[in-house]
This record gives sequence, C-alpha cells and structure tokens, in this order.
Amino acid sequence: MKTKNIPVDIKSKSLNEAKSEIKDILERLEKENMDLEASTNDYKRLLHLNDHVDNLFKKKLEKIRSIGKKN
Repeated sequence: MKTKNIPVDIKSKSLNEAKSEIKDILERLEKENMDLEASTNDYKRLLHLNDHVDNLFKKKLEKIRSIGKKN
C-alpha cells in the first residue's frame, strides 16, 4: 500500500467523505472553462483520494478475511 504518499488530510477522511470529494472534483473537471493548473491540481488530488479509498477497501478485506479464519 502506498500510504506514505497520501496527504494527511486525505488519510483522515472516511470512505463517504472521500467519495464526496471525488464527486466534487469530477464535477469540476467536467467543466470546460477550468484552467490547466487547477485541473492538474484537482487530478493529482483525485489520484490521492483514489489510493486512499483503495487502501480503505484493502483494510476492510483483510478484516473480513481474518474474521472468516476465526470462524
């Protein structure tokens, strides 16, 4: 997992918070009148959010597997 590259403010987000921010960023990126620098920054943040969500799902999967092994 690439958690060390994810900014702290993103690491502290819940799944729902991350999903909400992803939705907001996608809506901004779909607008035609956005400047390149803002689009680039939003895209980079989107990638970090995606990594964070991926890590959250991996942790949940590990937890589910460990519960399954106990039973």
